[in-house]
Amino acid sequence: MPPPPPPPHSATTTAAVLFLTLLRFFSTHTAAVTCSKPQSPCPPFTSTPPFPFSSSPGCGHPSFQLQCSSPQSTISINNLSFSLLHYQPNSTSLILSPRHSTTTTTSAHNCTSSHFLSIPNRSITLSGSPFRVSDSSCSRLFNLKPCPPPNLPNCSHCPWECKLMKHPIQLLLECGSNQHRPISDQGCQSDIFGFLDDFLKWGIEVEWDEDDDTYFSNCKQCQSRNGVCGFNSSDPNKQFLCFQSRTRISPWIHQHSLNRVSTLSLIFLFMSLLFICIATIIFRSRRNSMSTAEDPTILFLHRHRSASLLPPLFTYEELESSTNRFDPKRKIGDGGFGSVYLGQLYDGRIVAVKHLHHHSTTGTKSFFTKSFCNEILILSSINHPNLVKLHGYCSDPRGLILVYDYVPNGTLADHLHCRKGSSSSLTWQVRVDIAFQIAKAIEYLHFSVVPAVVHRDITSSNIFVEKDMRIKVGDFGLSRLLVCPETTTLSSASSGCVWTGPQGTPGYLDPDYYKSFRLTEKSDIYSFGVVLLELITGLRAVDQRREKREVALADLVVAKIQMGALNQVVDPVLVVDGEAVDGVGAVAELAFRCVAADKDDRPDAKEVAAELRRVRGCCACARVGGGVVRAASTSMSVVVPDSG
Repeated sequence: MPPPPPPPHSATTTAAVLFLTLLRFFSTHTAAVTCSKPQSPCPPFTSTPPFPFSSSPGCGHPSFQLQCSSPQSTISINNLSFSLLHYQPNSTSLILSPRHSTTTTTSAHNCTSSHFLSIPNRSITLSGSPFRVSDSSCSRLFNLKPCPPPNLPNCSHCPWECKLMKHPIQLLLECGSNQHRPISDQGCQSDIFGFLDDFLKWGIEVEWDEDDDTYFSNCKQCQSRNGVCGFNSSDPNKQFLCFQSRTRISPWIHQHSLNRVSTLSLIFLFMSLLFICIATIIFRSRRNSMSTAEDPTILFLHRHRSASLLPPLFTYEELESSTNRFDPKRKIGDGGFGSVYLGQLYDGRIVAVKHLHHHSTTGTKSFFTKSFCNEILILSSINHPNLVKLHGYCSDPRGLILVYDYVPNGTLADHLHCRKGSSSSLTWQVRVDIAFQIAKAIEYLHFSVVPAVVHRDITSSNIFVEKDMRIKVGDFGLSRLLVCPETTTLSSASSGCVWTGPQGTPGYLDPDYYKSFRLTEKSDIYSFGVVLLELITGLRAVDQRREKREVALADLVVAKIQMGALNQVVDPVLVVDGEAVDGVGAVAELAFRCVAADKDDRPDAKEVAAELRRVRGCCACARVGGGVVRAASTSMSVVVPDSG
């Protein structure tokens, strides 16, 4: 499909393009100089530290900033400095040793740990950072114990030493969970502090997970454009930045150094283009202000959010050109709210252009305008790798248009129901991964956004699939901010409240919300539970061809679970020699809890994500241990909660 032709350029447009090119040239050079090679050696690296590490402020990953020194460079985690002992290229683990701080208060009571420089005066915690202590390091401390009787110091003067003597596992705070087990029985130790000192000197292995950190996913996109990954060090949120790589311009700079005359000419040209560009911007802004001053939709958006925080405003002509006048051949989706077209913007980006249906009736038009504004306001305030990104919008008498990421692999519903034979490509591991990604997106909306966002339309048709089977949740037209009016009185069990008429997709709509008109986060959990049932069964959420009491998938599967007959509805693709693959029973039990009739019986998004993380880990272990692992006879059993 050929891209649409670019619009004709006026002289002012050409001048603006040249100005932006020069501006990009200078900003590129500045960024390249900023992210430069370290002045001193940075062991254990023999050359410039690779991403995510950096010794330049604002470059690399904010949690991987190095202080280069010899014999070991240092890295700071939660205000505790560590020596970087070892890093294996292309690895996601480090060996770190805590550095003795000269500012540490010396014990006035001659506490034991003060004689060991490697032992800090508090627990080492990695909470809030992308790092976690490896299982192998935790296991070495798990069964460490003093030989009786322990020679305890004065606990009133040295409480930290007493705690460490009794429970050495407290040295690494995150190691206290039950998931860590000792590698072997080390017996007792007569010198606990000497053992811990040696343990820290040899180093702690810490790991990180790139899949759960948005910096890594953003960096991959940045590097694909030959960019340099960095962040805004002055921003408390450490906003990700993508610097343009200097590799494109540095050879030119070195081969053609500018003399004084050419420099002055360049400055003159720069100032001339700057003047033309400013005049053009003023002219266009006046013209645009006249055209948008009376647009009630844009006025509404600007009243609720600063224009600088809103996504770009496109003209109708720009988006019409990008889709070849909304060519039916470019249509990639159609629904009750609008048609979606494949578009190519003037900068080359491939996008999905959603043209909301035009309705003449006042009530219907008002509903679509409200949904349009609602989606812009919500999507402009959130950022998560598993949520669609809004690139811009257009409000025009000829139509309301939204511009999104283009996700090229269809929807989850396409893979499960529509495309012939496509569900067979969705292995159980892929389905669990998809469920986990959806759960992380919902957890972000419910717990990381303030006020919380309730999506209200979590369906398999609104979950878009990338080519690598990563997903993005979309269609926020029905979403609501969970803001509680001051006059509303709620029970302590409710975490939020919005009183509104039920809206959503049949088969996914929360029955408690339908009866009470009270919207909470648990309404999304119900819808997600139905999606889990689709992943398990491969069946549609609503199917009129089924018996009346089984039209809704939730009613069908819940009845089968209560009868102990889950195996009758499991997708045949997930059955090997008459038995379902390992983990189906656990996910079915989670789905059963999610679709509970009473919202208070449903888990929250954090519980759902944690359980799916556990199931995903079990599936990964089973796959590494020997391919497809068949379930035991109990793997299909689902524990039904006692209704009493």
